[in-house]
Amino acid sequence: MRATRLAAVAAGTLLLAPACGSSGPGSVADRKSLVIGVKADQPGLGRRGPDGVYAGFDVDVAVYVAGRLGVPRSRIRFRTTNSSVREAALAAGDVDLIFATYSITARRKKAVTFAGPYYVAHQDTLVRPGAAIRDVRDLKGKRICEVTGSNSWRRVVEEREIAATPVTAPTYGACMDDLAAGRLDAVSTDDLILAGFAAGRGGKIINAPFTDEKYGVGLRKGDLEGCEAVNRALTRMYQDGTAGRLLDKWFGDSGLKLTTSVPQFEGCT
Repeated sequence: MRATRLAAVAAGTLLLAPACGSSGPGSVADRKSLVIGVKADQPGLGRRGPDGVYAGFDVDVAVYVAGRLGVPRSRIRFRTTNSSVREAALAAGDVDLIFATYSITARRKKAVTFAGPYYVAHQDTLVRPGAAIRDVRDLKGKRICEVTGSNSWRRVVEEREIAATPVTAPTYGACMDDLAAGRLDAVSTDDLILAGFAAGRGGKIINAPFTDEKYGVGLRKGDLEGCEAVNRALTRMYQDGTAGRLLDKWFGDSGLKLTTSVPQFEGCT
């Protein structure tokens, strides 16, 4: 039922036409077209279908924000931007904005200006059905996924000093493949990411969250005008009910407790 619903939504998402311009100097608030970085393998958040169409919560939020900036979807081009290249893609001007489960951290703020967060997720853990893992402490001695460029594994091994064994993978889609093949014992990351995968691939979320993950919109470092414009758009998105509708559209069947009030913004720096 859930998979059918997601497929139907994805099928109804328009393929976004190439932008007439691309990244460059200046603020995103002044652009007539935008290149937006998203994930391509995260069901419910950012996934690129066989037909080339990107669909998911992050994608829909990006379209909404771009519209509030005066850029219609016909002048948006989405680009797959994995965790390992997000900072470099912004610095090089390959993308103008990033909506890609991009948690705001002090380290990342040194290289990126963040708007938002547009949602506060919580790190949880997904395991194979029947696994005897009930909370983060049970990951001691277990093989967990370490996605290149992601901080999720650090939350377990470094912040909570749990002696799990990180196993490197390029994306969370690859993590799920490794979990299914028995090369991993668990995948620990944001609950929205896990909910999307659990709906399509099986597995069990243990429902034992232990962090706040503030999903920010990544902008080129120093684009404060663009950051403030994005924050105004995000505020409107929650006030007019769009955020609640999008969360229900993508995660209403997940069983997660979804928050539909405006998150507390970090401030543009």
